[in-house]
Amino acid sequence: MVQFGAPLLFALILWWVSTGAILWLVRRPRESFRFSLLVYSAVAGATLAGLTVSARDTGVSGAYGGFFCALVIWGWHEMGFLMGVVTGPRRTVCPPDARGWARFRAAAETLIHHEIALMLTAIVIVLLTWDAPNQTGTLTFLLLLGMRLSTKLNIFLGVANPPNTFLPEPIAYLHSYFRRRRFNALFPLSLALSVGVTWLLARLALDPEASAGDAAGFALLFGLAALGVLEHAFLMTPSPDRALWGWALGPARKTKTTLALAGESEQ
Repeated sequence: MVQFGAPLLFALILWWVSTGAILWLVRRPRESFRFSLLVYSAVAGATLAGLTVSARDTGVSGAYGGFFCALVIWGWHEMGFLMGVVTGPRRTVCPPDARGWARFRAAAETLIHHEIALMLTAIVIVLLTWDAPNQTGTLTFLLLLGMRLSTKLNIFLGVANPPNTFLPEPIAYLHSYFRRRRFNALFPLSLALSVGVTWLLARLALDPEASAGDAAGFALLFGLAALGVLEHAFLMTPSPDRALWGWALGPARKTKTTLALAGESEQ
């Protein structure tokens, strides 16, 4: 259990610290965005190289290295999105008369460039680690991609607790594309799949025949998947955003933009 617990604790701490750091950076003055992205881009480039190296390491260090590198690369994409640098061609509120396919198309146009960038990065990572013995980094990025896509679709269809807290001013217009509902038909399927993947990863991590490196890698992935389950659950229940990242979010503020858009999101 120690071999399972240590990677799990590492995954939780890294997730909490990295999420908080990005939330803090995207709430800095816009003048700081260019420097932050330049520095992070250099770091992300180095970790992409590190990911290819760790993919050849079948030991415990390779599992930790691949997991860490994948999270850094994912964070680079998240920072660019939250800063409003890589989003989509539409940077305005949802048309008030948009319904059905028109609303979906408008919503997709707000983040399609971000989604394409994520998919291209996933392809690059898969190609760089193809046939490598350690796939922890690749699976980490793909797991994040799948969980995030599920979350976005559920938010679009409507959830009881949209993640308004996490949207900084540069992309505050996205509030208008959120729909507040008690239930949507996709949510049970998303939650069931998330729980199923988490359960499978737990079994693989605790398999007595697994090598130390494989066990550590699956334990790290289990921790990430479990966090994904919690993220889905918090879409329908109050989430402890400020309790977890109050130090990064700063004092609660409601600008004119967010006040106007929050009203629209509840329609």
